[in-house]
Amino acid sequence: MDLGLKEKVAFVAGAARGLGAATALQLAREGARVAINDRDAIKLQATVEAISGETGTKAIGLPGDVSDPEVPSRLVEEAAGTLGGLDILITNSGGPPPGRFEEFDDAAWQSAVNLLLMSAVRLIRAALPHLRKSKAPAVLTLTSFSIKQPIPNLVLSNSVRAAVAGLTKTLALELGNEGIRFNSILPAWTETERVVQLLADQARRVGTTVEEEIRKMAASSPLGRMARPDEFAKAATFLCSPAASYVTGVMLTVDGGMYKGTF
Repeated sequence: MDLGLKEKVAFVAGAARGLGAATALQLAREGARVAINDRDAIKLQATVEAISGETGTKAIGLPGDVSDPEVPSRLVEEAAGTLGGLDILITNSGGPPPGRFEEFDDAAWQSAVNLLLMSAVRLIRAALPHLRKSKAPAVLTLTSFSIKQPIPNLVLSNSVRAAVAGLTKTLALELGNEGIRFNSILPAWTETERVVQLLADQARRVGTTVEEEIRKMAASSPLGRMARPDEFAKAATFLCSPAASYVTGVMLTVDGGMYKGTF
């Protein structure tokens, strides 16, 4: 299937590694030009070179911390200015620290809101003027299956990512008449650095090992394993593509059946 992504321009936040990097690579494989962002400038440049080297597609790196109120608009403008517009926006960032409710003060909550929710708000706000000029505009937010099935010791992430899902659905309704699609993917446990860090924290709390926690997570899927980043990336790429032109307001779990609810 031709996804219709050739020469489209995509901006992917939080993309030096993990799900963001995998998604940017998959978009480039489909012919999109990509601008990727991350706080880690060194890893960001390595990812840009890897994407360009494999696909031969134009890729640029834009260092910056999306939780900083001044940064998202700058990143979007640089991406659109350098690549000649914007068709796809993917909001993504690292997650807040693990922990239980009574371990966090107001500053920790505000930091989580800036990192997860306000970064998405600011990126979308900056992107809208460019997306309105696109023939196939799409926004994808990365959240978590924890908004449906909360994960122990992740109270900050569980709470604030749910707000991002609410934002996504609301904007799908508000801006659908302009042809701008908004969707979210809710990944479960995936083989990324972030997940290893979370499972290391869980192992410390319960007195097991990271390897044991990985086995537990794998066993919670009917498929008997965690996801690979490329499996997430293929679903994300489809949702952002013109091939998904009638898909909007969707909260898609890419979880290998780990979420046990019906809806």
